Formats: sequence, structure tokens, C-alpha cells
Amino acid sequence: MQIKFGTDGWRGIIARDFTFENLSRVAQATMDYLNREGLGNKGLVIGYDRRFLSRDFARRVAEIAAGNAIHVCLTEDYAPTPAVSWAVHERHAGAGVMITASHNPPEYNGFKIKEAFGGSALPATTKILEEIVAYNQENDRRVISIPYEEAVTKGLIELFDPCEGYFHQISRYVDLDLIKKAGIAAVVDPMYGAGCGFIPRLLPGVAEIHGSENPSFGGQAPEPIGQHLLELSALLKEGKYRVGLALDGDADRIGAVDENGDFFSSHCIFTVILRHLIEHKKLSGAVVKTVSTTRMVDLLAEKYGLELFETPIGFKYICELMLERDVLMGGEESGGLGVKGHIPERDGILLGLLLLEAIAVSGKGLRQLLEETMDDIGHFYYQRIDRRIESVAKAELIERLRLQPPTMIDGQRVVSTNVSDGFKFIFENGDWLLIRPSGTEPVLRLYSEAGSVDQVGRFLHQAGIIAGC
Repeated sequence: MQIKFGTDGWRGIIARDFTFENLSRVAQATMDYLNREGLGNKGLVIGYDRRFLSRDFARRVAEIAAGNAIHVCLTEDYAPTPAVSWAVHERHAGAGVMITASHNPPEYNGFKIKEAFGGSALPATTKILEEIVAYNQENDRRVISIPYEEAVTKGLIELFDPCEGYFHQISRYVDLDLIKKAGIAAVVDPMYGAGCGFIPRLLPGVAEIHGSENPSFGGQAPEPIGQHLLELSALLKEGKYRVGLALDGDADRIGAVDENGDFFSSHCIFTVILRHLIEHKKLSGAVVKTVSTTRMVDLLAEKYGLELFETPIGFKYICELMLERDVLMGGEESGGLGVKGHIPERDGILLGLLLLEAIAVSGKGLRQLLEETMDDIGHFYYQRIDRRIESVAKAELIERLRLQPPTMIDGQRVVSTNVSDGFKFIFENGDWLLIRPSGTEPVLRLYSEAGSVDQVGRFLHQAGIIAGC
């Protein structure tokens, strides 16, 4: 099997693609890389989420690290990806591995690599790892490991709790006392994932739903999008709470529900927090967004005179810029957001707390804060729909759009086309439509943002016709 790293790590269906055999091949290649680059002697941090077999997969990676003379710090229980990433940074480790498939459906698991800076492995690194995996397979490279219990007894594998250091960092970044004094009635939905219990531990009194261990995630993908947060929304509509926060399966992504019980998308979250960082925390720096992210970020950057960068989808591209430049905030449509003064990494827990801090500082609800901003920069509507597509049809569509991109869509002239990740068609008034094949699933993603709900619907309808699905 050919191992390919997607937007963040290697993922596959458990027992079909994501097997102990394939995992062992990827782990051995990772250890070969770390030792070759002189990083192995700095140690490896390993964490895992609550998916089926994640603990066992993590232990297998630890066995292989130990067999290759790399000291392992393994989380003693499930942990959020941001806490594991912070531990890599805090412990000055050579790298980190997180066993998780993030927001993917329950049948998936995955292998995320975190570099020494505490963020997602850069594209150049994952390319090298793919090459090492292929080389090892061609040359029958033996997987070297030490049995788990033996490695623990010898001190080659050390169990640790990543919470203490991570909580200390969070408490430095967010004014938890201010949030507590504001008495915000908040509820968190960790979607049965690795973020369970983390925000209530930092803010006693915050309620939580779906906190039990459930590898099936209640029968749906642990992705904090509107259709998956109906129970959270209902609690807000009942008037029990003022804000609802949601985390994905490994807690590196954030979603929210506003004071009206309506879904508050990642675009809205990005917009509100960016303004909060600038106006209340008095921070500055460049802004980075992926190709599928709201234009509101562009307009805020323009308003405050901040440099703006647009990247392909995948936080690793944002991370790359955060390492190279003074970046205030970077984010993507899927809810992965990172901020200055932390590690160059998505962190759903930190961003959820920043939302609470923005409410505490302003005394206003999330929707109020967003409406204030849109009254200033303009009102925008956004929607994404996913359609299943077979690999052959996907390849044919890509080739057709590459050779003959449309010049008119729904009667509007396309003034520019961005092909950095998919095909983004931009219209004269700034409205846009994006047609993009998923990098991890047999799915075609269709996105649009415009000045009216009706226009968004028409663009997406046309996108379906163009794609033939």
C-alpha cells in the first residue's frame, strides 16, 4: 500500500488501510527520519485520542521508537492534539506523534506528526517521510521494536500527563479570572472526543454534554458543524445558556452556537477573535487564511492595515507562514485556528476560551459581536456542501476545469481564478465559488460566499451542474 499524507497526517479506515502493519511501516520510517536528522536523541512525544484502538496504536508506535533508541514520552491517557503539540514544544522534543483521525468518521484513524516547534509537519517533511516509507518497503526494511512492558520497565517509554504544562500556558494567554467573574452561562460539546473535560477543568461551572467515551461518536463524524450540533443548539434555544462551544474529535478545531441557538461557523469565530485580538489584546501581525475562508477576514485585515496571506487548505501551510513571519492569526474554514504567542498550531480549546474572553470583555453575545463587525465591513453569507465523487470522475473534472474554466457563472463574469487548491472563481463584486476535491475522502467540496443567501444557493447549484453531481 502506498502511504500518502493528506492535509494533516496519514489517515485510513481501521482494519482496511489503517492496520498495525501499515502503522508499523509509517512509524519505522518516522524513526529513521528522526535519527537521520539528529532529532531522535531529543525524544518523541506520543499522544492518542478516544477512537477505536487508538491507545494500542499509540503503544505500537512507542514500541518502535524504543526499538530505534528514541526515548518516548507517552500520554498516560487520551489527550487533545493541542496539549500533545504543546508538550513537544515545552519538552524540546525532536517531534511528536498523535494517533487521531481528527474530525473524520468513526471508522477512520490516523497518524499526525508534530515537528519540534509544536506544529503540524511541514509539506517538505511529509514528502520526505512518504519517500522513506516507499524506500523501506522496496528494500524490505525490518521494523525494529521492543515490547511495550519491557520498554516501560527499562525507562525507554515514560508515561506522562500533558495537562499541567498545557493548562499553565492557557492560563497565561487567556484571562480565566475575568471569564469566571463575568459568570457566562456556557456549555461545551466535545463530541465524545479527546477534549472531554478540558474546558470545565479550566472553568469550573461550565457545563458539558457528550463527555462519555464512545468510539462511534454517537453515530456521526466528530466534526463541529451545524448539522452535528443540534442538541447543543437546542440547549441554547431553551435559554439555559448564553454560548455553546464545540470541539472536534481531537480538539484542535472549534465550532460554536450563539446566544440565539444558531450555529456560529468558523468564519464567524475567526472574524470575532481577530477583532478581539486587535482591539482588546492590542496585538498586531499578519493574517493568514486558507482559500476556502471568508472574505470578512480580508476586509478586517484591510481595515486595520494588516498584511494578508492566502494558502491552500491545510493548517500545515498556515504553520509554515507562522514560522517565517510575525503572524497574528491564521485559520481555515474547517475550524482550525491558531494565534500569535502560542505554538503554530490549531487549538480548539484555546480558541473557545478566547471566544468566552471576548464575551466577558464586551458584555455582548457572539451574534452581537459579529453583527457589529458586519455593520462595519459588510454582510456576508457562506455555505459549503459535500458531494460524493468517484476517483475517475474527480480526475476528469479536474482536467476539464484546468483546460476550460468557466468565464461566466449564474450570469456573473469571473474576473479571476485561484487554482492553489481546487478552482476558486472570483466575481466582480468579491463574491466567490470554490470547487475542490477533498484530500482525505472520496468527496467533492463546493463552497460559496456572497452578499445574499439566494446568491450563495444559485452559485452552489451551478457548481453542481459544472461538476456533474
